[in-house]
Amino acid sequence: MRMTKFLAAAAIVAVAAAGLAGCASGSSDTPATPIGTNVIAPVTMEANDLQGATVDLVVGQVLNINTGDLAVDSYTGEVADASVATFVAGHKDDDVEFNPGVQALAAGKTDVTMTNSNGGIQPLSFTVVVSAK
Repeated sequence: MRMTKFLAAAAIVAVAAAGLAGCASGSSDTPATPIGTNVIAPVTMEANDLQGATVDLVVGQVLNINTGDLAVDSYTGEVADASVATFVAGHKDDDVEFNPGVQALAAGKTDVTMTNSNGGIQPLSFTVVVSAK
């Protein structure tokens, strides 16, 4: 009886050890490249700092425009060359506000003009230069 308990205990230890060894081995599902290596951080600028500025972006990058005290949805934008960049309007979604911005699409240079629906605010004109990744 004593030998049976010993063999049973040894079998349990062997199965547990085999299971742990399987956990310790590398997984074939591990990606070759680390996750997040293609993420491009946005460039954030104040709307007041954009007048006459040149903003450098890379393809896929976004210019995030902080509107300060003005409503995020009060700006509209026009991009001279829509193949280089596009204007993304700011908006509110329940309690969350999304700033307006410019999305870089392709290498090149384009002028951007933003106007505000609140009267008496001068249009913002700036240049976006987009380079390849």
